[in-house]
Amino acid sequence: MPLLLILIFIGVPILEIALFIQAGDVFGLWPTLAAIVATAIIGGALIRAQGLATVERARRSLDQGQAPVHEVFTGVCLLLAGALLMTPGFLTDSIGFLLLAPPVRRSLGQWLMRALIYGHNTRMWVNGEEVATPGHQRGTAARDAIDVDYTDVPPDADEAPPKR
Repeated sequence: MPLLLILIFIGVPILEIALFIQAGDVFGLWPTLAAIVATAIIGGALIRAQGLATVERARRSLDQGQAPVHEVFTGVCLLLAGALLMTPGFLTDSIGFLLLAPPVRRSLGQWLMRALIYGHNTRMWVNGEEVATPGHQRGTAARDAIDVDYTDVPPDADEAPPKR
């Protein structure tokens, strides 16, 4: 993981600088700078439109009593796309525009869901007993478990109990 972070924080800027130099040689300084500004403006407008539509879909899901899981994932992707599009660079802009495409987000979401479900570290316990998940065998140690106790509170429990 640390090696991946080093590659991202050092490798991506170096690659972006190399792409700037190449684009400047091919197109010239001002068209290259105009392209950088244009991608930020266009990306910002697209993110605003998709973000507002996502918020509206989330409201409808909540009104119907459903959890807006898909909309939350879409919002995270749009937030990441916005950060990438506002960062000057052709590589980051390309990744940001890819995240704006619903088929790419759908594929990324499916991949992430499979990784969570079939991951080797995914474990579930119900009533103190481990439940087998598709990617994990039953019977391993529960050293990483979080034990939670809860109490059901009836809806009218907002009122203070009567004094005796």
